[in-house]
Amino acid sequence: MKKKRVLALTLAGAMCLSLAACGGGSSSDGESGDGGSETGGSGGALSVAIWDNAQLAGLKQITDDFTSETGIAVDLQVVPWDQYWTLLEAGASGGDLPDVFWMHSNYSQKFMSNDILLDLTDRIAQSDKIDLANYYEDITGLYQLDGKTYAIPKDYDTICLWYNKAIFDEAGVAYPDDTWTWQTMADTAEKLTDKETGVYGFSSPPSFNQDGYYNLIYSMGGSVLNNDKSASAWDSPETIAAMQWWYDDLVTKSMPAVEVMAETTPDVLLGSGKLAMALEGSWMVSAFQSNEYTDENCDVAVLPKAEDGTRKTIYNGLGWAAAADGDHTEEAWKLLEYFGSKEAQEKQAELGVTMSAYMGTSDTWVNCAPEFNLQAYLDMTADMQIRPYTKNTKLWEDYSQTTMVKAYTGDMTMEEVCKDIANYMNQQIAEE
Repeated sequence: MKKKRVLALTLAGAMCLSLAACGGGSSSDGESGDGGSETGGSGGALSVAIWDNAQLAGLKQITDDFTSETGIAVDLQVVPWDQYWTLLEAGASGGDLPDVFWMHSNYSQKFMSNDILLDLTDRIAQSDKIDLANYYEDITGLYQLDGKTYAIPKDYDTICLWYNKAIFDEAGVAYPDDTWTWQTMADTAEKLTDKETGVYGFSSPPSFNQDGYYNLIYSMGGSVLNNDKSASAWDSPETIAAMQWWYDDLVTKSMPAVEVMAETTPDVLLGSGKLAMALEGSWMVSAFQSNEYTDENCDVAVLPKAEDGTRKTIYNGLGWAAAADGDHTEEAWKLLEYFGSKEAQEKQAELGVTMSAYMGTSDTWVNCAPEFNLQAYLDMTADMQIRPYTKNTKLWEDYSQTTMVKAYTGDMTMEEVCKDIANYMNQQIAEE
């Protein structure tokens, strides 16, 4: 219990209310699925916590299949991102976690190293449904520590360029395609910006990293961490050069003011006809489809490439985890095993819940919103970079997002900000 109290205090100090990647962008108020009576938990069912209401309906179909097959009832609960980690923090300190829940790379190292998550290693070895070789190695690695595995990969996500066809058509500008470089995008964004009418060519808040400047950094030869994660690479010449370009060619020419971006995210600007382009993760498709304006007027293309032809996307993936001290660990494992099975992963993609972590099962996902070119997200898998992480990701990432505001506003130069972030990261990594 001592380790759990330490974790709770650490998480409380690091809690951030901003939306994170991998599904955080479309969270809404909590709802619950139907309870049952076969197993303990809410209403006699296994309690399962997620944070994305857009995925609830599809996951409910999958858990219904599981219940029909096993007789184990499941109660799905949606807890918005800004409350989700508070819930898990309280559960970690009080011994009352949900039976099964989503895990994110920002938090996984902390939870694994503090004995909060059920060790799945031996169960996976004995399973005829789970073979970790069937998942992207980087995604699996997010949920492994000291040779042990603590979560089953749920999904993966990539980043693409969304654009407003109506704005492009009105200006007589050709839509983005796979020939575009970052400079093409910047020049087009500047051309489509009309600050007097409140229409902007591009928007990406200082807090957007996976679905923002991380993609540029890695495409232009920079990085956030060195190869063995022993030091920050924010102060590398390549990273500083990429971020200086980001500031000179996008922030100052085509983006809304920081105050506007703090209040209105790019997806909202797209949905109100005030934005020409934005980088968005695959987890946002459901939100765009449900918005009448974006559904009718927007589409998606692959990310721009660097001048040398490099086109990289930052990718991430959630994991299905269970409480180590839960009252129903065997039933929880059966659900994790089912979630990770080829059958359930294929259905997750087919239903349009998300792209699935099980390799080769996501092709049907592109049909979940035929009005959009979702093939672009799958095309981005040709060159992926896992979202940078260490044990203290949440601490240094929060700091970097806050400090980046000073570069956007001009209170510090971009080079100063990059070096400041690197210094803070190195302090945190040294403490790990």
